[in-house]
Amino acid sequence: MKYVIMFTSTPELDAAVPPERAQEVYGRVYEWFEEHSADISDGGAELQPVTTATTVRHGAEGPVVVDGPFTEAREAVGGFSVIDVPDLDAALALARTWPMLELPGTSVEVRPMVTDYSQFE
Repeated sequence: MKYVIMFTSTPELDAAVPPERAQEVYGRVYEWFEEHSADISDGGAELQPVTTATTVRHGAEGPVVVDGPFTEAREAVGGFSVIDVPDLDAALALARTWPMLELPGTSVEVRPMVTDYSQFE
């Protein structure tokens, strides 16, 4: 089954972690991708900072483009990967190994993907 794992953090991360510690942990991210490459359907991607975001929202006259970011939660997605594992337990086991979880204010969201659109017919 395919899942998207989204790597998130909060503003507290930058304030709470010395830059050398963050860099040390971030260095292990590359190792993590190599170690789990068999389960990752794509190479994954790190996103640019939220300050670069632009949002398309519903508007009365149709879609409206607005300057972002307008994240609805305190957490901001910093990157993602699509993984292909047997079930949710395997997806969660993989997510628990994300190196950045050593730092405060980080999390990994695991969300199943819709791969069969016939269920919507």
